[in-house]
Amino acid sequence: MSTRYTGIKGKRVDGEIARGTTIYPEIPATVDDIYLISTTGDRFDILASEYYSNSKYWWIIASNNPTLDRASLQITPGVQIRIPLPLERVLNQYKEVNKNR
Repeated sequence: MSTRYTGIKGKRVDGEIARGTTIYPEIPATVDDIYLISTTGDRFDILASEYYSNSKYWWIIASNNPTLDRASLQITPGVQIRIPLPLERVLNQYKEVNKNR
C-alpha cells in the first residue's frame, strides 16, 4: 500500500531507515475545490474518507488549511475548510515537490 512517504528516499542509520524531510506543498485553489463550514464531530480523516474515499489522505486537508489546529485530527466546529480537488492533481504536486528528497 502506498503512503505519503512512498518515494521519499531513506538512509540506513543505526539499523533504522531515516527519511528526508517531507514537504507538504500549498496547493493553489481551483474552481474544483470544495469549501465547507465544519460541524461538531468533523475530523481530518473523516473528511478525507468522504471526499477522497480514503482516510489516509487526511494530511492533504490539514496541510492546506494552515489556520486550523493540526495538533489532533479534530476540527473546531464553525470554521471554513477547503478540500483541494481533484485528488490526482494534489498527489502529483506532492510527488513533484518531494521527488528529489
